[in-house]
Amino acid sequence: MKIAIIGVGNLGYSIAVGILGQKKEIGCKSLYLTKRNTSSLNHFDKVSLIKTTTDNRRAVKYSDVIILAVQPTQLMEVLKEIRDLIDPKKHIIISVATGRKISDIEALLPQGVPVIRCMPNTAISVGQSMTCISANEVAQANVHKAKSIFNALGETMCIEESLMQAATVICASGIAFWMRLIRATTQGAVQLGFHSEEAQKLSMQTCLGAASLLIDSQSHPEQEIDKVTTPSGCTIEGLNEMEHQGLSSSIIKGLVTSYEKINQI
Repeated sequence: MKIAIIGVGNLGYSIAVGILGQKKEIGCKSLYLTKRNTSSLNHFDKVSLIKTTTDNRRAVKYSDVIILAVQPTQLMEVLKEIRDLIDPKKHIIISVATGRKISDIEALLPQGVPVIRCMPNTAISVGQSMTCISANEVAQANVHKAKSIFNALGETMCIEESLMQAATVICASGIAFWMRLIRATTQGAVQLGFHSEEAQKLSMQTCLGAASLLIDSQSHPEQEIDKVTTPSGCTIEGLNEMEHQGLSSSIIKGLVTSYEKINQI
């Protein structure tokens, strides 16, 4: 693949680093990076695979996979700038612009262009993103290319585009929700006697361990809960109190509220 990333901000930069680290597995022959001011990309100059430019059209001309990593408000303008260069038989468009539907992108491109919509989260910067992918009909045969790129940056899941708003809440907003849960656990640990640095380390590693248990064992959360709850023990006592105070219902209500808001936007 000859790849171009249009708009190398924080997200585009993370994608570029992931591609660079897995270039053989992805099969990347060249990587164009575009930005209005490329001075922050100067350290890539010594990498033969990478070419940096302010010229979006040049990047498109010499690439076949075009990753649109611009802000949603800039997406339409960029598409108008490059659309006359897009060849349905050559190019694949991958958009990571939040909230922009495949139909919005198709409307500004030649008929028959493969369009793939991807929704990563901020954990992409550490190679642990949960990226959801949907595609138009002509792009179905090329979804594996998007998966190979984003699997280098975490995990991927192909979903119907109608679920993309919900996926944004679970995965993108979800990062903030999990951060708040870790913060709450940290505050509780401080109240129980730990210094703040110790408390946060305990909370973070325990959260990572819980997720890792489920990933490795492929078991249900309740199965793992059963392993640490003994009759009349402190764990079940704490869990029951959390549920009495509305832990699960509050989380579900929060997710539904975020979903309702994103649909208003």
